[in-house]
Amino acid sequence: MDGVAVDPDERADAAPSGEESSAEPVEEGLDAGEATPRVTLAGFSGPLDHLLTLARAQKIKLGEISLVALVEQLSAALQQAPATTPLGRKGDWVVMAAWLLQLRSLLLLPADAPARQNAAVEADQLRSRLAGLQAVQTLAGWLERRPHLGRDVFARGLPEIFGVSVDAGQAIDRVEFLWASMALFDDPQTPEAAPVYRPPLFPDLYSVAEARARILQRLVDRPEGGPLDMLLPEPAGATRSILRQRSGWSSTLLASLELAKQGDVVLGQDENFAPVHVAPT
Repeated sequence: MDGVAVDPDERADAAPSGEESSAEPVEEGLDAGEATPRVTLAGFSGPLDHLLTLARAQKIKLGEISLVALVEQLSAALQQAPATTPLGRKGDWVVMAAWLLQLRSLLLLPADAPARQNAAVEADQLRSRLAGLQAVQTLAGWLERRPHLGRDVFARGLPEIFGVSVDAGQAIDRVEFLWASMALFDDPQTPEAAPVYRPPLFPDLYSVAEARARILQRLVDRPEGGPLDMLLPEPAGATRSILRQRSGWSSTLLASLELAKQGDVVLGQDENFAPVHVAPT
């Protein structure tokens, strides 16, 4: 029978004791007009929610339900469900099956076992939860079928006020207009010039590269070498600045030290503050 419990005693071919009997599923999946998948088990054939209703009313024996068949048929229904099936509805299917499996597994215990008594209590709690779930689903369906504001129905517009012009016009703020007019009579403000940094201009100073070439050239003419002041650049004139003179001394000293490090010249000094003698190697 479709959608009702079937008494196992009325079957012509009853299964032997200790073996689970289950009919071949007529159809796995979701039929049109049904919110839950169809399952075909021992003593029942119909939607999953109807099975829960019978279990809540104690009109079906949960001990005769095949756990393997229930899991297989639910898995096939989830895989064959249309793409438009909401994810929440599929979750409800899994929750329903999980509750049935939990009760079915607890009822396998001996009748005098404490866990069996707890299973009976949990069965009563499950029935109350199923009743609450059905009430919530019914309320959610009722709310979904009601017309939605902005989609199915629309709010009434504001009433028209007769005798009042609604033509758009330019709104003028009198205070802002007076301030703008007074600003026309103000003296123009001179923008403040920000100071611009300009680095000082230094005169043409001597470089170390020039001093190095000059030292090598003069040591060619004087192989015996000479004091460091002999290697200074020739004065360009009597008006040479002090900074240019200092640059001549510093560049010559640095060039001689570099040549001595490279092994091209030899530096010597007889005593402190004595003239530095430069000679080629």
